[in-house]
Amino acid sequence: MMEELAKVPWAIIAPLIIVQFILMIVALVDLRKIHATNGPKILWVFIIIFVNLLGPIAYFIVGRKQT
Repeated sequence: MMEELAKVPWAIIAPLIIVQFILMIVALVDLRKIHATNGPKILWVFIIIFVNLLGPIAYFIVGRKQT
């Protein structure tokens, strides 16, 4: 197992993990501050957390209600 982890190109994967984590945190903070969303907030929490990288992006494109 350690040999397989040594073969992983961490220089490519680490930035993606960091971007995903930052997007998730920003989306969750924004979701907490905003009053109206397209759909229930709890659904957006699950989408943001469990749909990797695309969940936070979907929230910013579709989930925020434009006022």
